Amino acid sequence: MRWALVKVCLAVTAMVVIAFAVPLGLVIREMASDRAFSDAERQAGTIAPTLSITTDREELTRAVLSTEPGDRGHLAVHVPAPEAAADGTGGEALDIGTRRATPKDVETVRKAGRASITEVTGGFALLQPTALSTGEIAVVEVFVPEGEVSNGVATAWLMLAGVGVALIVGSVAVADRLGVRMVQPAQRLAGAAQDLGEGRLGTRVPEEGPTELRSAAVAFNSMADQVVQLLANERELAADLSHRLRTPLTVLRLNAASLGEGPAAEQTRAAVQQLEHEVDTIIRTAREQRPQTQGGQPEAGCDASEVIRERMGFWSALAEDEGREVRLAGVDRTVRIPVARTELAAALDALLGNVFRHTPEGTAFAVDVHHSGDAVIVLVSDAGPGIDDPKAALARGASGRTGASGSVGSTGLGLDIVRRVAESTGGDLRIGRSVLGGTEVRIWIGLHGDRPERGRRGHGRRVGRRTGWRGRKEARTTTGPGAQH
Repeated sequence: MRWALVKVCLAVTAMVVIAFAVPLGLVIREMASDRAFSDAERQAGTIAPTLSITTDREELTRAVLSTEPGDRGHLAVHVPAPEAAADGTGGEALDIGTRRATPKDVETVRKAGRASITEVTGGFALLQPTALSTGEIAVVEVFVPEGEVSNGVATAWLMLAGVGVALIVGSVAVADRLGVRMVQPAQRLAGAAQDLGEGRLGTRVPEEGPTELRSAAVAFNSMADQVVQLLANERELAADLSHRLRTPLTVLRLNAASLGEGPAAEQTRAAVQQLEHEVDTIIRTAREQRPQTQGGQPEAGCDASEVIRERMGFWSALAEDEGREVRLAGVDRTVRIPVARTELAAALDALLGNVFRHTPEGTAFAVDVHHSGDAVIVLVSDAGPGIDDPKAALARGASGRTGASGSVGSTGLGLDIVRRVAESTGGDLRIGRSVLGGTEVRIWIGLHGDRPERGRRGHGRRVGRRTGWRGRKEARTTTGPGAQH
């Protein structure tokens, strides 16, 4: 579009320049010619007074040589022979100066009595008739060289050409700037639309350019904001679905486990297991179909201490039924984190659900919160059998725990939910051995809420390792006798 505009402007400007420059150049040429022949007529008129007085050769010769064209050999006088006298004698014709015009042209002018211009070798000859005292007509010839006829024409044409080129270049430059002003906003809008289609929901378009493109940019930004809001609502709904279904199912499974033996009990446990599988499938499908909000606007944060206290209040009741010792520390003050309340609750429920699902009844667990200045660390520890290969568990997205029956009972959704929460803030998720003897899951949450770039993610993990080491060191002191219950 930009080059098309430049080409159109170039063509139009060239046509305008040609339409004005060519006629103007011809006019300049005519003016130069008229000026040269006007000067020739004036020079021919300087010899007329002498011809009206005398036709003596010597006098005429002196008069011709005294003029500028005569001195240069550009002036000639042709005096016809006088008529014969009564006694039969007569004069002779006089040709003073350098003749260039043919005798025929001279005779034609003498008979017509009108000035004429004829082309001769090297230029033109102005033939001017002049009346003599005897009544005869003499012809004054003034030679005009070709150079004087076109004097200044070449310079004028060069100036016209320069002005024309300058106009064309200027118009092309202006058209290019106008094209850039129109094309760049359109290209940014097209690129933003493509980015939005690829899932980069944080893409926005600067509202600049022509009025129409500004309106399109405003409409695009409004549409992108609505898409982000709709996806945020969908994400919140999916998290709420996880909370509302997974947690009651965990309670139902625990209650079914206490039914004892018998066909009805086995059928109940099988139905609960099937229901859990279906719920996991639904949640996994919903998460896989949700577009990735790359570069999207961060959601509102929450008070981590408040959310942890609330969820621990729910799980403590179940822990009491199973005879589990619960320890809670580090939630006595407000800790703001850039994570949505529903997401943090979903992550905590996933970890505590794993504790109840994969450790025997009576196994103690603890939740510790540590504030390191630029990050918040949440430690979930238990006294269960632990995870044989924590690195592999994180690599494959499965908890790797083994239930009481000896079968693997995790879909891997829990750790994936927790990891996404941590990485959305620039943090990470790590699994190790807890001071209680079982598994310790450490969630490192950055307080700035920035999604790490690929080149910076390694840096964030190195910081997380140092912070996590301090967190585990503090956990050894906060999960002791002085910790909250």
